Amino acid sequence: MRIPFIAGNWKMNLSVTESVEFLDAIRGKLPNPDEVQTAIAASPLFLETMLRNNQGSPLIISAENCFYEDEGAYTGETSPKALAEMGITHVIVGHSERRKYFNETDDVINKKVQAVFRNHMIPIVCCDETMGRRESSNHISWVVSQVTAALKGVDIEQARQVIIAYEPSWAIGSGKTASTEEAEEGCYLIRQTIADLYSDEVANQVRVLYGGSVNDDNANKILAQKDIDGVLAGGASLKPDSFVRLANFQENN
Repeated sequence: MRIPFIAGNWKMNLSVTESVEFLDAIRGKLPNPDEVQTAIAASPLFLETMLRNNQGSPLIISAENCFYEDEGAYTGETSPKALAEMGITHVIVGHSERRKYFNETDDVINKKVQAVFRNHMIPIVCCDETMGRRESSNHISWVVSQVTAALKGVDIEQARQVIIAYEPSWAIGSGKTASTEEAEEGCYLIRQTIADLYSDEVANQVRVLYGGSVNDDNANKILAQKDIDGVLAGGASLKPDSFVRLANFQENN
């Protein structure tokens, strides 16, 4: 049985002080991690402080991004080795905003996936879909190609651990959420791609998330879908109350 994974991605929001206030506000309000796992991905500026103030909480403090080399002359980048030594266990790679604003290619994202695994962390791999691709009816090959490229060179044991987030770029931050059918279709295709690359057994273990204007009002319908194992939320994860409601979605069923 796949344990639901409810994750928030803060992006370039909040401050160190606000991050601590957030942790204080949600303390004791998250579900049992044996039933629902929760995570917040935050700026590298906050991570050490958040880890220190998160002791005893089931919340997984995660990184929003990392570089694909462990060290070197890469000014401004975040070392995956340093993240791992800090105690970070999960890293988002391939978010559509990284692809769009920082021109990250499938090859770069694959290198980051390899770097995360090399440092014994778990990648949360985002795969995107543009509205143009959907309108031109080629969205299936787009989603599948990104998953295949991201997992190039990933062995079967690593594949069992990976988390994949299906995030249509047209839905991110737009307030427009994919229909439950569209969200399920994308996640189903991702799972089938994993089965083709590895096996049905691995595909049934991999958790596939949906992201794109997710909030505590629409999460229940999204999470009721067979192939959707969780969500990656943006704006809904910035406020303690909405994140707590999102994390406790099972209580609202």
